[in-house]
Amino acid sequence: MLTTELINNSVPHLRLQDTVSKALQLINDFRLTHLPVIDNEKYLGLISEDDLLEAEDENISVEMLKEKFLVNSVGDNEHFLAAVNFYNQFETTIVPVINEERELTGVITTANLLKALGDFSGANSIGGIIVLEMERNQFAISEISRIVESNDASILHLNTTPNPDTGILTVTIHLNKKDVAAIIASFERYQYNIIGYFGNEKFENEIHSNFRHLMNYLDI
Repeated sequence: MLTTELINNSVPHLRLQDTVSKALQLINDFRLTHLPVIDNEKYLGLISEDDLLEAEDENISVEMLKEKFLVNSVGDNEHFLAAVNFYNQFETTIVPVINEERELTGVITTANLLKALGDFSGANSIGGIIVLEMERNQFAISEISRIVESNDASILHLNTTPNPDTGILTVTIHLNKKDVAAIIASFERYQYNIIGYFGNEKFENEIHSNFRHLMNYLDI
């Protein structure tokens, strides 16, 4: 999915001659932290609510705060994860999207970004989640897939998150089935470190069932 597919054209933009007062009113009306500023249709940057509030006079133009603009942006032909990275880095409520001529084509709101992330991660699909922890050299997606598939399941989404201090990987696996007990048991047999799981914990398998029937028989 490209950034251009997530553009929201209802968010207004500012021009250099617009006043600080107008900018603050728009930010308040649309409940944003930043607004894009353009000049001759070219993207100049984002102006933040904090910088606007610090202005000595609300009647001055936005141009007077030009040195405070956040000039970063994402391209309209980039993968939408570039917009996620922008959001994580700058903590804005909108992500500006520009074309090759640096013209503002629109912005991506955090709501649209969150929905795209949900679709991308398979959050809309019902299934269990298993979280593993391992050294980088232990990570082998082929083996993880084989273990999952040997239990008549498949991986909908897999994400790895490295610990910046230790380098240990946290591997989150989203599965297409909620019953994760057999898959957990398989990972344990292969000595994987399971630090969490979410799903139906049907540990009452055939062995446990047979054991219960035996106890009932002995009580007779």
